[in-house]
Amino acid sequence: MKELQEFITQRICSLAEAHSGLTKYRKPVVGFVPATSPRFALLKQVAHAEHSLPEDLLPDAKSVVAFFLPFAPETLTANRKTIAVSREWAVAYIETNALISQICETLQQDLEGRGVKSAFAKPTHNFDEVKLVSFWSHKHVAWAAGLGNFGVNQLLITSAGCAGRFGTLVLANNIVDGEPELAEQGCLKKAGGKCDKCIELCPTQALTSEGLDKARCYEQLKQVDVSFPDLPTCDACGKCTLGPCALQSF
Repeated sequence: MKELQEFITQRICSLAEAHSGLTKYRKPVVGFVPATSPRFALLKQVAHAEHSLPEDLLPDAKSVVAFFLPFAPETLTANRKTIAVSREWAVAYIETNALISQICETLQQDLEGRGVKSAFAKPTHNFDEVKLVSFWSHKHVAWAAGLGNFGVNQLLITSAGCAGRFGTLVLANNIVDGEPELAEQGCLKKAGGKCDKCIELCPTQALTSEGLDKARCYEQLKQVDVSFPDLPTCDACGKCTLGPCALQSF
C-alpha cells in the first residue's frame, strides 16, 4: 500500500516540477482515502444531492487519490496588482487544467502497467451550468482525502493554502489503510479569528458572510473569459484566494 502511495506522490510531484509552461508551482499536496469512506455519501449533503460517488467513475473503485497543485507566489502577486483578473492568472488556470489532465493520464498509464485500473473526471467544466453544481467536485473529494477544510471563501484551504487547483483519480485497488484524518481549519475567520479579506476582494460582492451567490460569481467568470479573447476558455477569477490563506493554512 505505502509503496504505491509513494510512487503516485512522487509521480505527481515530478510531473508538476517538469511543467514547462509559464505557470510555476510549489510542492503538490497529495492525499488518499478509501472509496468506501462514508465521507463520499456525506458529499451528497455537503456538496449537492447529485454528486457522484467513486463507483460512478469506476465500478470497482477501492481508493481515491486527491492532489493540489499550489501556484508559486508570483502568480498571486500578478493577480493582486490589478483590479481586473491578471493575464498570468488566466494563463495559470488554462495551463494547470492541462497539467492536471496530463498527470491523471500519465498516472493511469503507469498504474495500468502495474495492473491497477483507474479513472478520473476532467479537471473543470464538469458541472451543470443551470444549477451550477459539479458532478464530481475535486475540492470536495480532496476534503474527503484530508487535504484541507473549507473557508469563508468556499474554497478548500490546504497546508499549502488555497491558491491553486485540485485533481483526483479513482483506483480499483485498495492502497489506503483506514480513514485519513480530517485537516485542521485553515480559515482565520472560521477558526475564531478576524478576517474578511476574501469578502473584501470579491469584485462583484458575490461572496458575503452569508455565503456565495453562485450565479453572480459565474457571471463574473464568464466576463473574465470574454476579456481574454485570444486565450482558450479561462472563466477564472481567483480574487477570493488572495487573502492570508493564499499560500498556507494556519
